[in-house]
Amino acid sequence: MFNVTILKIRDLVKYMIIVTIAIVAIVFLFKINNKKSHTENLSKTVPTVFQTEIKEKEEAKKDDTEYMKDILNTQISSLGKTTTKEEITKEIQENNEKDKSDKSQEQETPTNLETEVVTQNPIAESFNTQYGNVKIKNETEYSLTNEMLTPDIKIENKNVVIFHTHTCESYTSSEAYPYTPTGTFRTSDLNFTVARVGTQLENDLKKYNFNVYHDITYHDYPAYNGSYTRSLETVTNILKTTPSDIIIDLHRDAIGSRSDYAPTVRIGDDYAAQIMFVIGTNNGGLSHPNWNQNLKFAIKIQEKAQELYPGLFKPIMLTKSRYNQHTGKYANIIEVGSTGNTLEQCLTSMKYLSKVMDEVINN
Repeated sequence: MFNVTILKIRDLVKYMIIVTIAIVAIVFLFKINNKKSHTENLSKTVPTVFQTEIKEKEEAKKDDTEYMKDILNTQISSLGKTTTKEEITKEIQENNEKDKSDKSQEQETPTNLETEVVTQNPIAESFNTQYGNVKIKNETEYSLTNEMLTPDIKIENKNVVIFHTHTCESYTSSEAYPYTPTGTFRTSDLNFTVARVGTQLENDLKKYNFNVYHDITYHDYPAYNGSYTRSLETVTNILKTTPSDIIIDLHRDAIGSRSDYAPTVRIGDDYAAQIMFVIGTNNGGLSHPNWNQNLKFAIKIQEKAQELYPGLFKPIMLTKSRYNQHTGKYANIIEVGSTGNTLEQCLTSMKYLSKVMDEVINN
């Protein structure tokens, strides 16, 4: 009886030892297999993580590089007459060529067209002086006599200087000319500013054998204050090598109280932005002995414009400020359109302004 019991206990212990060994073996094999599987997964995952991180760093580096290039190009452009300026001019001219076919470029601008002011929600015209069909808003203390208004001038120098005190002024973005603003109706991309309009005027005037110098130096970027001081330096330097009587500071009308204001005139089938002369005087205290000559020039041009394309011009604005117009016999500001106009409307205006100038000066 005792021997049998001992035997059974021994068998039981032996059985338990075998079971324990088996369990340990199974656990050990499971761990090895799991470690191998985890290692394989890790070997697949780690390179992916590394590749993603490397890719992100490369993209970030690329973005930073492109960003710095943009800043550098913009800053270089603002330095003035450099190769960058020539590249910008070339790009603007190439874009102009896309706007119209070569055939239309060669066509003579017609003058016998039906013309009508079609401004939506217009702002009432304000003027207090009139010479013939030319209206003038006189904001000075001068009483304008008939002698002061009669455009008895003979323009002999066909050199024309075009520049922009506010180079970054832009218009309402359109399908044809979409752009990213860098300010309120402003952009440093000169393909979408008054600089582009200036290039259109340059090209159109050259078709009538005018000698044109068009400067697209930034004067209001990166700082707006001091624009007129900087543009005066630019014009003074230009005149040292390019003597000119006709000096045009091409602008866009200010924003004012309505950003959607778009003064527009329909000429035939074209829709053009209305334009306006701003003529300075010495009424503000700065020396400006030839302001009356400037006014006579504006009246002479606008008189012909009213004959050919009535409504192309808004009333002339005569102001107390000088606006650097002491630099030439026929210096002026021409404001093309307002913030509500599109760039294509302003480009169209230059075709008709050029025709008017040709009629006045070349005939």
